Amino acid sequence: MPKLKTFAAMLVCASLLPISAAYAQTISKAEYQTSKTRISTDYKADKAACSALAGNAKDICQEEAKGKEKMARAELEYNYTGKDADRINVLVAKAKAAYEVAKERCDDLAGNAKDVCRQEAKAVEKKALADAKMKKEIGDAKKGAATEKVDADYKVAIEKCDALAGDAKASCIATAKAKFGKN
Repeated sequence: MPKLKTFAAMLVCASLLPISAAYAQTISKAEYQTSKTRISTDYKADKAACSALAGNAKDICQEEAKGKEKMARAELEYNYTGKDADRINVLVAKAKAAYEVAKERCDDLAGNAKDVCRQEAKAVEKKALADAKMKKEIGDAKKGAATEKVDADYKVAIEKCDALAGDAKASCIATAKAKFGKN
């Protein structure tokens, strides 16, 4: 049980670490393909290492290998695209992988202790997924606010152009459209 709580605490801390788009260094297609191959090779090696184990230890090892692969693929995709949606997918992949491993660890227990262990694992997963959702919503809100600001500034610029006439007005409107990215 202490390992589960430590693991849960690590998961919560990891989910709270900001993954900023400013840090997203996109990689080339060749690096992407090479990394994809490496991830598959690592997964096969990790899974093969599990075959030496037996029982629930083997099951835990296999879930850890699957989780490691899913997280690596999500991080690779984010490093390749740099998209906010992929950044959120990294957090989701981490939460789900941690839950699957924690749930598998609970199988070593019995009765109420097993039930409590599973509930704790599910609660940690839900918290991590809620954090990921919150980060997505905050990102969406920031984008919406930025768009609203640009639109407001554009309307002010167009209103200023209304005081002009002829070529000066046409030039002013063209400049405003170019400056604010309007067609």
